[in-house]
Amino acid sequence: MTSLTSRTTPEPLGSADLLVNEVVGVPAGVGAAARRARADAYDAWLARLLPDRPGVALLAVGGLGRRQCAPYADLDLVLVHAGVPGIDELAAAVWYPIWDAGLRLDHSVRTVAEALSVAQDDVKVALGLLDARFVAGDADLAGTLVSSATDHWRRTAVRQLAALRESAAARWQAHGELAHLLEGDLKEAAGGLRDVGILRAVATAGITDALRPAVHAAHLRLLDTRDALHQQIGRRADRLLAQERDGVAALLGLRRAPSGAAGGPPPGAVPPQPTDTSGQERSAPASRAEDGDGDTLLRRVAGDARTVSHALDDAFRAADRLRSGRRRGADGRPLRRPVARDVVEHDGELVLARTAIGARPDASLSLRVAAAAATTGLPIARATCEWLAAYCPPLPTPWPGEARAALTTLLGAGAGMIPAWETCDRYGLVDGWLPEWTRLRSLPQHNPVHRFTLDRHLIQTAAEASRHTRDVDRPDLLLLGALLHDVGKGLPGDHSVVGAPMAEAVATRIGLPPAEAALIGTLVRLHLLLPEVATRRDLSDPVTIARVAESVADVTTLDLLYALVRADAAATGPAAWSDWKGRLVAELVARVRITLDTGDVPAPPAPDPALVAGPLPVVHLSGDRVAVAAADRRGLLATVAGCLALHRLEVLAADASTVDGRALVQCRVQPRYGLAPDPVALSADLRRAVVGDVSVIQRLRGRALAARGNGAQPRVVWHRDAATDAVLLELRAADATGLLYRVTSALDAAGAQVRAARIATLGGDVVDAFYLVGGWPPEGERDRLEAAVLAAV
Repeated sequence: MTSLTSRTTPEPLGSADLLVNEVVGVPAGVGAAARRARADAYDAWLARLLPDRPGVALLAVGGLGRRQCAPYADLDLVLVHAGVPGIDELAAAVWYPIWDAGLRLDHSVRTVAEALSVAQDDVKVALGLLDARFVAGDADLAGTLVSSATDHWRRTAVRQLAALRESAAARWQAHGELAHLLEGDLKEAAGGLRDVGILRAVATAGITDALRPAVHAAHLRLLDTRDALHQQIGRRADRLLAQERDGVAALLGLRRAPSGAAGGPPPGAVPPQPTDTSGQERSAPASRAEDGDGDTLLRRVAGDARTVSHALDDAFRAADRLRSGRRRGADGRPLRRPVARDVVEHDGELVLARTAIGARPDASLSLRVAAAAATTGLPIARATCEWLAAYCPPLPTPWPGEARAALTTLLGAGAGMIPAWETCDRYGLVDGWLPEWTRLRSLPQHNPVHRFTLDRHLIQTAAEASRHTRDVDRPDLLLLGALLHDVGKGLPGDHSVVGAPMAEAVATRIGLPPAEAALIGTLVRLHLLLPEVATRRDLSDPVTIARVAESVADVTTLDLLYALVRADAAATGPAAWSDWKGRLVAELVARVRITLDTGDVPAPPAPDPALVAGPLPVVHLSGDRVAVAAADRRGLLATVAGCLALHRLEVLAADASTVDGRALVQCRVQPRYGLAPDPVALSADLRRAVVGDVSVIQRLRGRALAARGNGAQPRVVWHRDAATDAVLLELRAADATGLLYRVTSALDAAGAQVRAARIATLGGDVVDAFYLVGGWPPEGERDRLEAAVLAAV
């Protein structure tokens, strides 16, 4: 037998020749049969550890208690006793062999009364005891604890679920929603395995049918995914990272679709699983990690997490109704409060008015119900969603005005829009509004700055856009543009270009006039223009401003794009925005606005007077700004960049100019590792470096040579006519300390003069733009400069 951790290639599902623990004899493998086999192995081994003694019993809780052991899961054990003497020594005789076997252990030693007392005060302990299962020792004593804990839970569940809901909400806040995360925690995130435990407790209390068949199937698939994750990486883990998805998918038998296949699964659908005649999952043929389809796995996990989350929402609402009781009027009938046309509140949920059910429903009814849910913050009753999915007629083309108004109300409701949209999506209503949504649902985004799947990113962007509706002339177009701005993702080509006609077609279908539909297409096509130009181009160059003004064309579009950019960044993740980026975008918008209003391009700002007077060198440090003036010489920008890298500062933007014979270098910086350098030491090194101090220059070169980047091959792109007095060389490469110093030094050695540089970081990569003074160089000269830059990287 071989330990799984000693192997470099994961075995296929159901591998019986591998052990995750040789001492215990715990087998590897994925699926329900493998989990039961691990539980049997643990049971047999643990039973041998407990001496045969009356009044003492060993119980398993957690995964072992449920016989759902993941390959590298912890052991959760309770040693229950009837007040027997020497219990501490007896417990040590059980726990120490477990630790010696290299297993992680969560343990407790209690009497039955102590265990029940703790369960009464701690709802998590109460839930844990519901999974308790006898392993060894006094079976009657164990049975007393299990039955008492279950009875106690059934009596107090409605009350304790309120505290459990608060605890779950805090956990969801910390871990996010599994259905929408690109790297979610299979256990702790909302919709994960921990929430299935709550559903099991709700079912035990008899509150509702929490463990309906769809939830049971989703639970088994999530367990299989965690099994495969453990087996893939050879250790305990619950977070499904992007780099592990393909390998986990291969272990689960999810292969890549043939080239050219497209389209996503319907709501809640998952890929078919290989089964044998008994209905149990069987192993798939051995496959390499690169053969696995990680995207399909992510979509399957998202569908299962949605199933769990919606069931838990239903369960908590059922518990709330039991706790508070139905509100009744003077006639004794349950109260129904109208909240919108054809929509009433009933027992804390939105349901259809009786007149709406009795009449022929109009096509906008589902949108109006969703809008009412978003604006009131009340959930839509499950039966209402099922009725709308079955009986609400499809929307005509173009949509009636009432449907468009309801969509705008829904999108503009802010945070309340997200749960309302998710509920409608779960029951297939969104596909009826937007057939394009089927392809977008749970689509992964292969970019490290994104935290959400594409569908959640789009509705999150719309929710964020609602914060800016008062800043624009057409808030309805802003909201629709936010919902559709990434509709082209997942298709070949630039998603902004590909998505523009698709978004315009959607806008036309819902009934917008041609000019407004065209504007929606423009918003989608240009939604990256402002941040890309702001971070990669010289905003003081008139050509930069003139080109953006030409693309945008009018102030209305500029305002819509500015609002969309901020909403998009907020919905993407913390790495997508910064104060520096926000200032650059705002500066760009202000300059373009002046050009659109007056027809004149704003003049570039004048140099800092403190830099053009007084003895040299001059060094100014202020917040994120570093400014240096020195005697004019070649390579000054490279020297300053290297000195900043030496002090662990990242350069975000750099400008070099010459005024009256003195060279000026001005940089915007940020600490590379979060800690600002000593300003006295930085200032001293800058002063010495710009006058050619050999000791500082040697330190710069040594640090630069030791910090070469890795990753994909770097690439150089040339841009003609992108500046007034320069050509633009754009470098796309892996980020590394001292990269700007090396590249500017290489360009200086090759005879090029750099007057400005802009650095945009995208995850682990950078896009560095260098403005080279002069006209468009001939092909041979471009090849020579390009080779020098690539050699420096």
